[in-house]
Amino acid sequence: MRKAMIVWGGWPGHDPDLCASMIRGWLKAEGFEVRIETTTAAFADPAIHDLSLIIPIYTMSKIEKAEALNLCDAVRSGVGLAGHHGGMCDAFRESVDYQFLCGGQWVAHPGNIIDYKVDLTKPDDPIMTGLKSFEHRSEQYYMHVDPAIEVLATTTFSGEHAPWIEGVVMPVVWKKRYGAGRVFYSSLGHRAYELDVPEIRTLMIRGMLWAARE
Repeated sequence: MRKAMIVWGGWPGHDPDLCASMIRGWLKAEGFEVRIETTTAAFADPAIHDLSLIIPIYTMSKIEKAEALNLCDAVRSGVGLAGHHGGMCDAFRESVDYQFLCGGQWVAHPGNIIDYKVDLTKPDDPIMTGLKSFEHRSEQYYMHVDPAIEVLATTTFSGEHAPWIEGVVMPVVWKKRYGAGRVFYSSLGHRAYELDVPEIRTLMIRGMLWAARE
């Protein structure tokens, strides 16, 4: 049985406890044994090197250098990493080691909760197959991203809320390699209920399975 660890905490506005419960259920349905932790100290545990998958759900907050480096080492050795929204890519803003691992960092969501479109860029990728571009109402994340990521979906900013970014095409869903490990991220899912949007739920489950070490 493959083993996964979910670490949740940080800013409560992203419903980290509810998201952790939902994702735990999805992973258990896929045959994973799932460990739940609520402090960043879990990332320093040598035992994480034996996991198949790690899911951070920890918006903002801080991570100790040793915790970040052990997490990075685990993924570099082959452990998968997957996550969504601020729980993964607006976590630990002061840790460049962690940001290098994830492939991107949130910097803004102009207009806050707005209507926008998610466009699939690689509809034939196994994570996205059968899905179509879709409209969504939530935070439209503006991110600083690693050019090495493989982009699976994007969104285009209208400029209504920040005129200087009109027409900017921004990655929404991506995957990347980090050493021997696979990393998957989706910027969708500001609140837990959004994870139950069929397209978001499907790509999250597939993304986690892709990232997980066999």
